[in-house]
Amino acid sequence: MTSNGTPFQRLALLASDTPRAQEAHYALLNQGEWVPVSQADAVVVLGGDGFMLQTLHAMIDSGRVIPAYGMNLGTVGFLMNRYDKRAAIAARVAKARRWSISPLRVEAITQDGESHEFCAINELSLLRETRQTAKIEVTVGDRVRINELVCDGVLVATPAGSTAYNLSANGPILPLDSKMLALTPISPFRPRRWRGAILPDRMKIILKVLDPSKRPVAAVADQKELRDIAEVRLQIAQDIALTLLFDPGQSLEERIVAEQFVTG
Repeated sequence: MTSNGTPFQRLALLASDTPRAQEAHYALLNQGEWVPVSQADAVVVLGGDGFMLQTLHAMIDSGRVIPAYGMNLGTVGFLMNRYDKRAAIAARVAKARRWSISPLRVEAITQDGESHEFCAINELSLLRETRQTAKIEVTVGDRVRINELVCDGVLVATPAGSTAYNLSANGPILPLDSKMLALTPISPFRPRRWRGAILPDRMKIILKVLDPSKRPVAAVADQKELRDIAEVRLQIAQDIALTLLFDPGQSLEERIVAEQFVTG
């Protein structure tokens, strides 16, 4: 099997634990000789966007990243292809087009001084833990840009994640090849008129929680949550390239463009 001229001799098959995904998994088992992810050239992922993110994170953690072809058996399926049980999966993967994305690399320091490192494919969000608004100092590059952002939270989104939580928070949609990040406040109170920023992805961002004992803040990276944050430091992980496979005419880039013309 090939994709843009690159052979995929061995495919793995993964499915979320939802009934629809498990039914599809059973239907596809007899379409070929599947191998474990550790031995595969590419992986077919059955489920929704959440399960795709879970699969990509597992590959990053393992140190072995292979192309992923998703079929939507979830809700939105922004990172997935249409599921069709009648289509030959090998032929679809062979014709698929590649899109490469890089995650955010995050270093989070908690109030007790512990340091945690992880990646965020869609976005990194800081969110208040109590009724008290969060107060956050925002540094971009080597300069403090906002001394005190008073808000429910703030997030940094990649282009791939710009149509997710970022869009719901009125952040900008970023073209996939823009090499930009969206820095978006969540319900900002002060500065009241600040609506966020679009930043070059080569820049490092530091978000420091002010008065963290009184105004505790949690960090959420895709599906990972860490509470009682003192500071996060983040920038694009240029050394990690995640490859998503899409049917012709259904690329992630086209979906990002189409999302900007949704009127209903």
